[in-house]
Amino acid sequence: MSLTELEFQGETTGSGPVQVIQGRSPWVLAWRRLRQDKVAVASLIVILLLALLAILAPVIAAWVGHPPNMPYTNQGLSSTGLPVAPSSTFFFGTDDLGRDLFIRVLYGAQVSLLVGFVSTLIGTVLGVAVGMMAGYFGGWIDTVLARSTDAVLAFPYVVLALALAVVFGPSLLEVIVVISFFSWAAIARVVRGQTLSIKEKEYIEAARSIGASPMRIMVLDILPNLIAPVLVLATLAIPTAIVFEATLSFLGVGVQPPTASWGNLLSQAQAFYQTSWWYLIFPTAFLLLTTLAFNLLGDGVRDALDPRTERLFAAQRKRGRARSKGAKPAATVEGAS
Repeated sequence: MSLTELEFQGETTGSGPVQVIQGRSPWVLAWRRLRQDKVAVASLIVILLLALLAILAPVIAAWVGHPPNMPYTNQGLSSTGLPVAPSSTFFFGTDDLGRDLFIRVLYGAQVSLLVGFVSTLIGTVLGVAVGMMAGYFGGWIDTVLARSTDAVLAFPYVVLALALAVVFGPSLLEVIVVISFFSWAAIARVVRGQTLSIKEKEYIEAARSIGASPMRIMVLDILPNLIAPVLVLATLAIPTAIVFEATLSFLGVGVQPPTASWGNLLSQAQAFYQTSWWYLIFPTAFLLLTTLAFNLLGDGVRDALDPRTERLFAAQRKRGRARSKGAKPAATVEGAS
């Protein structure tokens, strides 16, 4: 057990004070490291605020008095028929039809976060199932599943989205299906590699020797050891799904107007960005802020779940203190490199 996994507490006995080593769960330690990461905490706060705004979008629309699809041709358009700039009436200005852009951006957040979370959940479940089966069983099952994974990773997702849009028509369900179809493959590849390593451990051999079924071994023995890497992959897959949704909606094969989406808002703003900067800036800013926050949070979760990262940072801090005192830097702790 590493030093980061121990906590010393002083206790007093009849013969004097003694030090007791109290263990800590890896998840408790990971949460402690995550809380010390200011960038990750700030990113989590941003994500929670965005989610709260998206959930409360109908309430905010009722409070402002501007339904998302209501055009205000008198107040929301200038005398030349162009969108009006941000003001106390329209916080983010209006779009080309005179609708409140602030409300539409919030409703667009509902779509983006819904697609991001749902498609990532579906892709993660499929990826974990396929990866564990390929890694555990091996043989022809591994060959078939691994080659299927490679085929999915090599297939251009836009082509599939266009094909489905022609056959079934563009819709939110189509976007979720396309993104889920492409998100599971990357997770399956990582899970397969982890499973190949874990199944050779002694406790897996012991479980086999007592007659445990493959399903029991995968669910009770292998899956708990995959939670940490899968959690990191899922956190980093959410912003990818959000960008995919915006791309498909921008190309016209995703969410269709009048339903608000950051992608179709950016598509509609193309003809007005030179005269109405707010029409392009605000949806872009929300899309950028959301994807950046999820990526930074994913990096923080990855560092928090890796105990080697804590030892590396501790060694760096120790060397920095030694340099600041003019002393020779202390040796790197074992395992930090």
